[in-house]
Amino acid sequence: MPTTKAIRFHHIGGPEVLRWEDVPLPPTGPGELLLRHTAIGVNMKEIGERSGSYPCPELPTIPGIEAAAVVVEAGKAVTEFRAGDRVCYATMPTGSYCEMRVLAADRVVALPDDISDDVAAGGIHKGMTVRYLLRKTFPIRGGETILVHAAAGGTGSILCQWASSLGATVIGTVGTPSKASVAKESGCDHVI
Repeated sequence: MPTTKAIRFHHIGGPEVLRWEDVPLPPTGPGELLLRHTAIGVNMKEIGERSGSYPCPELPTIPGIEAAAVVVEAGKAVTEFRAGDRVCYATMPTGSYCEMRVLAADRVVALPDDISDDVAAGGIHKGMTVRYLLRKTFPIRGGETILVHAAAGGTGSILCQWASSLGATVIGTVGTPSKASVAKESGCDHVI
């Protein structure tokens, strides 16, 4: 079986437990894509799993849930993607901390030319979270007021910008004065 390089850990601990290893690369099956990663997102989730603060998948594990990639091969029955297409994803199962992986085609989205791999890999999970909050959990409409905690963080700043563009009054909480200016620039009407 062919292999690929991946960052993997075999037990809970600090950053020193991360290992750069050869791991098996399964064949591309029907409905799947073989992806070559060009950028990956690094999130607190992975740090929490590695350190034991969050539940961890079965060990050993390859962390990571988001990445930008190029399609190397499309399995049978895949019609929406072909070799050379740029894609991104933020999905389970974990495993984005690797050079290549096989993933179900219905877990990826096409990546437009005007979005860089780094922006896509670092932002798709946050963007999906914000969409879920603003469009599914409680659809925001103009004239409503919302409170956003950690308004200067990755997810918070996207949420503030989007809610502001929808006409909401946005109140944001932050931890420091320098973060207050970031929150204001991201669309907060009021910062605490």
